[in-house]
Amino acid sequence: MVGNNVSHSLRRTKRTFDVNLFTKKFYYPEEDCWVLLKVSGAGLRIINRIGIDAAIRQAVEKGYLKELTIVG
Repeated sequence: MVGNNVSHSLRRTKRTFDVNLFTKKFYYPEEDCWVLLKVSGAGLRIINRIGIDAAIRQAVEKGYLKELTIVG
């Protein structure tokens, strides 16, 4: 998304609003492995609330998750 930085003297310069993304490793007990996910801050709160298994299932159903990266 694009917007303006507004200074104290009300000068406006263009800026971008970036997504709050994090690359995190989660332990996935159903597969007994670690998965690497790029999730937003809101996604982290959802994973903490409903659990990684339910969050991955929900993301696949909605089409948000296309590939699951399994780490080591």
